[in-house]
Amino acid sequence: MNANLYGYKDKWILVDFGMTFAGPYYPGVDLIFPDMRFIEDRVKDLLGIVLTHGHEDHVGALPYLLEDLNVPLYATAFTAEFIRRKMTDDGPDIPFDLNVIEPQRDFRLGDFTIRYIPQAHSIPEANSLLIETPAGRIFHTGDWKLDDSPVVGVANQEKRLRQIGDLGIRALIGDSTNALNPNASGYEKDVAKTLEEIISSQTGRVLVTTFASNAARLENTGRIAQKTGRRIVLAGRSMERIISVGRATGYFKDYPEIVPLDQAKALAPRETLILATGCQGEAMAALSRIASGKHGAIRLDEGDCVLFSSKAIPGNEMNIGLVQNQLAQRGVVVITEKNAPIHVSGHPGQPEMRQMLNWIKPEVVIPVHGEARHMLAHAKLASGEIGCKTLTVQNGQMVRIAPDPLEIVDEVPCERLILDGDVLIPANADALIQRRRLMRNGLLTVTLVLGKKGLAAEPLITSHGLPLSDYADEFYEQCIALCYKAVDKLGVRDKKALKEEIRIGLRRKVKHETGKRPVTEVQCIIP
Repeated sequence: MNANLYGYKDKWILVDFGMTFAGPYYPGVDLIFPDMRFIEDRVKDLLGIVLTHGHEDHVGALPYLLEDLNVPLYATAFTAEFIRRKMTDDGPDIPFDLNVIEPQRDFRLGDFTIRYIPQAHSIPEANSLLIETPAGRIFHTGDWKLDDSPVVGVANQEKRLRQIGDLGIRALIGDSTNALNPNASGYEKDVAKTLEEIISSQTGRVLVTTFASNAARLENTGRIAQKTGRRIVLAGRSMERIISVGRATGYFKDYPEIVPLDQAKALAPRETLILATGCQGEAMAALSRIASGKHGAIRLDEGDCVLFSSKAIPGNEMNIGLVQNQLAQRGVVVITEKNAPIHVSGHPGQPEMRQMLNWIKPEVVIPVHGEARHMLAHAKLASGEIGCKTLTVQNGQMVRIAPDPLEIVDEVPCERLILDGDVLIPANADALIQRRRLMRNGLLTVTLVLGKKGLAAEPLITSHGLPLSDYADEFYEQCIALCYKAVDKLGVRDKKALKEEIRIGLRRKVKHETGKRPVTEVQCIIP
């Protein structure tokens, strides 16, 4: 969820504006965004948003939060077209100022001079940023890797990066995602070779699932389809969008004709190659619906093959395992990157990080984009490799990069926002706290009809999510008796005290009977 603010003389630029996907800790929530209140309070000093590439964790917040900032956007052609379509498809109908920037050409935002430096990655037009100010130069790596023959993106840029390093770089702000990997990330051409070998050996339908934005994988799969005599079927709106955006900006020029989804059933199994979303086990993605037999256009049978050409994002393992088990139960052959080299990362391993550090030669390295252990490993590599200063930071910490001393000078509000239904609320909102309690412990409600001297009707008790199935009737009778006892003890005049007496008594009883501590609500009705 990348959102990086750089400030000089009280003017700011925002590099990337991403989102992340919710997990079990956020029940009922799909998307999470950064809380940008710090810069919203200073929006007149925000010069623009500079986007490094089109992955959701770098641009995904734009349709939801751009209206609050309302500043110009800057991106290269592919990313700009991707953003246009996201804003049209996912966002409100608001005007936005989107500027297309040529790589390797400087553009200015106030005292910031910025240059896009193309890098290899898994999506077209991933870029690092060279950011120059009167106080010094910053090299913001964005997402990158080294690849000597990329399908999309550029080959290793040693000469150009050495030239940038020779300019004198105050700080490298660097991708840390794979800092624990002692090996290089690997080459897309090797993945393509393995995919072709596997697909050519199959006699049934083949489905390849990968990240929809992995244009290199989509491009290679199209070539493999042509070589193996198969027809391409796309299953998933996000894949359709990437292909469409790529064609509009000069990519996928020789991509084979795509068979419409409603014609997929007419293809012979031996002729079918499906590209599907859902490599992370997302419940509503195409692959999950195919695995459960609920996809209207695509069916997989015994002997068909699914290739998970992706890596599990931490936290998604259970969902992925569920989909893979559903496929296995249908007799489908499942192949993952654990038993065949059918995926490589778009992020640098230690050998690549080492090369980048030696080419750029920064005075300072500030690791970003990773978990704490990744950023610490990146800092250790940087200090040990070239002996530069390093500083590991947490979200919300403000760092003085130049002039010396390099240090954390402040902390600003840095919470999370969640999209709950159609409403953006803080991640620590009461609604989420209550929902977690309900999810863990269930709900018990009591409705009391009060007369002048006592209960005018038998209490109505209901529960949701409590393990009571074997003795529910007996349990409810005991709870009703507890309510009568409380009325006999306290009467009905002090309704607040009566409700609290019953609430505490029932919670204590449920805890004793089941071990659960349900959310307990007591309502009083006076006819």
